[in-house]
Order: sequence, then C-alpha cells, then structure tokens
Amino acid sequence: MTAATGFMSENRPLRAYAWLIIVYLYAPIVILLAFSFNKSIYIAFPFKALTLDWYAKMLANAGLRQALWNSVLVGITASTLSTIIATLAAKAIARHNVPGDKAIVSLVSLPMVMPEIILGISLLVLLFALGLNLSLLTIVFGHIIICTPYALVIMISRFQGYDPSYEEASLDLGEGALATFWRVTLPLVWPGIASSLLLTFLISFDDFVVTFFVTGTDQTLPIFIWSQLRFPDRLPGVLALGSLIIIVSTALLIVVEWLRRRGEGALKTA
Repeated sequence: MTAATGFMSENRPLRAYAWLIIVYLYAPIVILLAFSFNKSIYIAFPFKALTLDWYAKMLANAGLRQALWNSVLVGITASTLSTIIATLAAKAIARHNVPGDKAIVSLVSLPMVMPEIILGISLLVLLFALGLNLSLLTIVFGHIIICTPYALVIMISRFQGYDPSYEEASLDLGEGALATFWRVTLPLVWPGIASSLLLTFLISFDDFVVTFFVTGTDQTLPIFIWSQLRFPDRLPGVLALGSLIIIVSTALLIVVEWLRRRGEGALKTA
C-alpha cells in the first residue's frame, strides 16, 4: 500500500462524518423543496401527485405580495443605513486613534450575542416610552440595530486590509479628504460595501423575533408566513414560498462570497 492510498483510507471515516453532517443540515431543506410540489396539503409519503398549483396560488396572494414588498423595502432601507453607519465608523476606527475604540466596537457588537427576544422587548419598551406608533419605520429602526454589528465587522476588516499609503498619496497630491474618499477609498472598499449590503439585507429580510415585537399593522414576510401556519390548508403555499426564499437567499450568499473573495484577491494584488 502506498502512502497516498493509506492516507486516503485513513480519511474515509472523516469524510463519511462530514457527509453525515451535511445530510443532517440540509435534509430538512430538501424535504421542504420536495413537498412544495406535492399535490396533497399533508406532509406525508408517498406523494399524491406533482403539481405547481401551490406556486401559482402563492403568487396570486395579494397579502403575500404586500408582505414581500414590505420586507424588501425594510431590507433595502435597513441594509443601506447600517452599511453607511458601519462604513463611516470603520474608517474612523481603522484610520484614526479613536479613544475607547475597542470598547465602542464591543458595545456595537452586543446585538450579535444578545438573545433577540430580549432585544425585541427592550425596543418595544423604548418605542412605547418615546410615544412612537409601531410601523414599518420602527421595524427599520430595530433592523438597523441588529444589522450594523455585522456590517461593522465586514467594513473594519476591509479598511484594515489595504495599504493606507494610497490615501496618503492622494492627499499629498493635493486632493481633499472628501475627494480622496470618493476616488481612492471607496473603490478599494467597494467589495466590502457590496458584501455588507447583501448580508445585512438577508439578515433584515429573514428576521422574525425583533420584527414580531416592533411591527404594527403592516406585516413583513416572516410575520406573514407565521400567521399562515395556523391554517393547515395554507401550509403548501408556505412551503412553496419557503422554497423560493431558499433559492434566492442561496444565490445572494453565493454573490456575497464571490465579492468577498474578489476583494481579497484585489487586496493581494494591490
């Protein structure tokens, strides 16, 4: 037996374990996708028949379309504002000696480790204390809080990943701070900004717990899906909707990873 053959045989149990973990993680998603094409309203084998009716009924649902639009609107707003906040904060932390910068980053990162139910209750109490009516605006406010830490982590790593001498050279050649940021800094950190926008949009689009506490009469998509689960005959439509969300989310995550790798490659060649 050669060394290569021995190495491969020794790693077979490890590979089998890895495949077992993958199957365990993704089997529920595969089952969800499969039953979205089942003609029966019951989740049980064997399939009654294959159909696309649930997708057609889902797309014809006016309440679903409105909830989808609300989620997209909230997601775009929250991801844009949180990325802007994180970009400016990351530049200040990475390029200037900000007193207590580590403590600031730790405080901003608390929503990443804090139970969302605690965060949601706290936001609800704060909004009531301020006398604000629950609406899409309060949902955006809550989502900015939970999205900004993720955006900040991405942008800090991006700012710390390139040579600041590019900015210094621009300033030495007579460009102002704003022109330097626009012409030099922004092109260098753009892949990080794009990754932050996509990731925070997905976080906002997917959030249920915080949204549940700060939502008003306008439902987002997760709240709409939760409300539909109380009716057994609407479950297949929820499965069809979930299948589409999985496909779109996977595509967006692939784009995020591609942008991240592209950004790392650009920094290595810069």
